[in-house]
Amino acid sequence: MANLFEQNRNYVLGDSELEIIGDRDKLAQWRHKNMGPPFYRLGRKIIYRGADLNAWAEANRVDPLQGRG
Repeated sequence: MANLFEQNRNYVLGDSELEIIGDRDKLAQWRHKNMGPPFYRLGRKIIYRGADLNAWAEANRVDPLQGRG
């Protein structure tokens, strides 16, 4: 698996790299609905770990060739 995010880095809202998975509003919707990648809420600060983002991205990977026989 190729990592989309740096494994050992923490990402906060406003980091442009997070735009890969969704804009600020989309991430807020997912948090509200308990969806999306895991995150930490420290006071009002939202933090995403790179390792969690990569695991979430891999779990949501779609392989169009899978299932063809």
